[in-house]
Amino acid sequence: MFVKNSGIWREVSTAWYKTGGSWVRIFGSNRVTTEYLVVAGGGGGGPNDVGYDPAGGGGGAGGLRVSSGVATASGRNSSPEAPLVLQVDTAYTVTVGNGGAGGNGDYSHGQSGSNSVFHNITSVGGGGGGYYNSAGYSGGSGGAGGGFASGGAGTAGQGFDGGNGGGQGAGGGGAGTAPSGSNGGDGIQSDITGTNTYYAGGGGTRTGTGGLGGGGDGGLNACGQPGEPNTGGGGGGSGNVGAQGRPGDSSKGNGQTCAGAGGSGIVILRIPSVFTATFSGVTVTADTSSVSGFNIYSVTSGSGTVTFNYA
Repeated sequence: MFVKNSGIWREVSTAWYKTGGSWVRIFGSNRVTTEYLVVAGGGGGGPNDVGYDPAGGGGGAGGLRVSSGVATASGRNSSPEAPLVLQVDTAYTVTVGNGGAGGNGDYSHGQSGSNSVFHNITSVGGGGGGYYNSAGYSGGSGGAGGGFASGGAGTAGQGFDGGNGGGQGAGGGGAGTAPSGSNGGDGIQSDITGTNTYYAGGGGTRTGTGGLGGGGDGGLNACGQPGEPNTGGGGGGSGNVGAQGRPGDSSKGNGQTCAGAGGSGIVILRIPSVFTATFSGVTVTADTSSVSGFNIYSVTSGSGTVTFNYA
């Protein structure tokens, strides 16, 4: 549609007129182009057990999927996906995945994180890290193996495999890089909120650090650290040095049997500022000023719906 303004014809995508003190839309598309970042919950780390030195594996980061225009890469360094073109006045599913529990006690595996969903975009929860000689679980990014065990597989287009334990466990996979030794893999950067931020880093173990994007650090003679909330970071695994068993048990000595939980996921939506979004059943923060021309919605917990409307 074209309108004449100051003697010049200009093409517009939406037109309104004022009647009775209220603005009424007379022309405009019923479709909204939606940019998104969908990060699942991270996997919990694995502990060492029965008082032995060999460490458990770090938890895998939550799977990450992101649209073009707000990141240079999606999970596992794949190409960003196309933004979704959705209908106004239609409810779409939105779910934020929880992080998996860290292993706590002998033979206690880290648990995998939960999926995050926006409409037909599903990011898979990160795999839990294994305890001593237990394989990591597969997930969005794979959990690492404990002791000498193998890491779990990551998901194509979402995250890397967990590390294979070399006797002292390994780091969990990240969305952006594979783990390195006991360090978790790094996540992916996105500027969907107007600030470049890493999401979905893998958990470290023992002396290893968590990957960029909220991965929890490993614990040496201490518990592994949890992944950061709303990043999808994997939880840190735990290990020992000089262990002779659990405290108070001379036959087993001083082992640590606790690991960090995975961080919860997040769903972030960015739409042109001529539209707004209404949510049900979730916790959400709206930002109408950080990126000119866009409204940004960060969904941090819950499962419900989102409906887009003209502002």
